[in-house]
Amino acid sequence: MYKPSSLKQHLISSVAELRPSPDRVLVFMDDGNVVCSSAAGLSFEYRYTLKLIITDFAGDPDAVFIPLLAWIGEHQRELLDNHDQRQTAIGFDAEVLANDLVDIEISLPLTERVIVKRQENGTLTITHPAEPQLDAPLPAGNYQLITATGDIAAEWQSGEPLEAYGTPASE
Repeated sequence: MYKPSSLKQHLISSVAELRPSPDRVLVFMDDGNVVCSSAAGLSFEYRYTLKLIITDFAGDPDAVFIPLLAWIGEHQRELLDNHDQRQTAIGFDAEVLANDLVDIEISLPLTERVIVKRQENGTLTITHPAEPQLDAPLPAGNYQLITATGDIAAEWQSGEPLEAYGTPASE
């Protein structure tokens, strides 16, 4: 599965407070299903709830949620576009700790397609295609999220061309 590690790396590289201690970002996948049709072939879709936990966070939650929304816009766009889904799809819980620290748990319903194709020599190839993009969620470029005090809370690059998530397996 590509999306859990992609989101984790995106937040670690984007959120200034997470860069020095990436071990504070934990990722779990809950309530997973493998969904396939009765069509010929072995292609299927992973469906699961991603749980992302950030521990001992002292920054502004906006520094996490804005880059998160940028990532969702490229990797699970229907969570923003579909009126019914966007009402509750991006869930979170937070626990306030001592010294103005907070643990944040974010829940996202994610899907990932897996295409399995039989080759002429009988081997199977596997690809994880990128999500379809109708319009770029943000114009291509570098983004910085600046706090009221002028500090950079988060920064990331958006609008990069998306490639397939992996290369075909061949023997």
